[in-house]
Amino acid sequence: MSILKIQNLKKYFATQKAVDDISFEIKKGTIFGLLGPNGAGKTTLIRMLTGIFYPDEGQILFDGKKFDPINDVVHIGYMPEERGLYKKMKIGEQALYLAQLKGLNKTLALAQIKEWFVKFEMQSWWNKKVEDLSKGMSQKLQFVTTVLHQPKLIILDEPFSGLDPVNSNLIKDEIYKLAEKGCTIIFSTHRMEQVEEICDQIILVNKGKKILDGTVKQIKNDFKENLFRIGFDSMPMLNGTAPFEIINTKEFSYIVKIKDQYKPNDVLNYFLKDGVQINSFQEILPSLNEIFIKLVEGTPMTRQFQPAN
Repeated sequence: MSILKIQNLKKYFATQKAVDDISFEIKKGTIFGLLGPNGAGKTTLIRMLTGIFYPDEGQILFDGKKFDPINDVVHIGYMPEERGLYKKMKIGEQALYLAQLKGLNKTLALAQIKEWFVKFEMQSWWNKKVEDLSKGMSQKLQFVTTVLHQPKLIILDEPFSGLDPVNSNLIKDEIYKLAEKGCTIIFSTHRMEQVEEICDQIILVNKGKKILDGTVKQIKNDFKENLFRIGFDSMPMLNGTAPFEIINTKEFSYIVKIKDQYKPNDVLNYFLKDGVQINSFQEILPSLNEIFIKLVEGTPMTRQFQPAN
């Protein structure tokens, strides 16, 4: 069942079409990537999903019914890229205040805060002020205040900004655990490698329009270019007409592009008929970063291979 269904959503500012007829659907328990260059419409879209902006046209269905910003917002946790913590307020008091704003009573809020503070080793921070925290420490606090009321939908805008690798992995593990419990996460970032690692499904927007959406696996397969990496015990001699073009050679391996009229099995048979020992045969799929650049900039995908010798 879907937690969120967006239907023909539009938002205009004067003559600018910030969101221009976008539709997509997010299933419960999904980690969903919202991608696009600066000015693509991601922030405007997020603000409509959180009730900050109202759409000019279209509708949002939340958990099977029309989105009600007043009542449904308590089921949403939003961590904006521009952090919204009160710098002069003590951390413990601030976490308690924000939890109660989301509908938790004081007893339950304190229990949830203490659990998260222990999990993130923040117990000694209670009486510190936000202005005394490093960017990474502030980021951990912002994440905790976003999720501690156990929302159905969590929207994270650049959640790993300022975090060292250890704390990035800590938050990443918690994102996986939240999804396993049925929570849905919308993950917005410019870091394509993080999207590729974390997300089940993505949408790419540019200039207010949806460019593509689907699962990460499906999208990478849609843009594959018949490239394969073949490993050998020793470099073979090529005899006759090969069903491939060699793109790159390295020690004991070829990177090849299979010609249109041939299949991967034809490449294997080409070598096996001459008794060539193959120890690896792997398809090379494009990265999301390559697909992103191709679609947004309209340029061919540039693969990280040197020309063959």
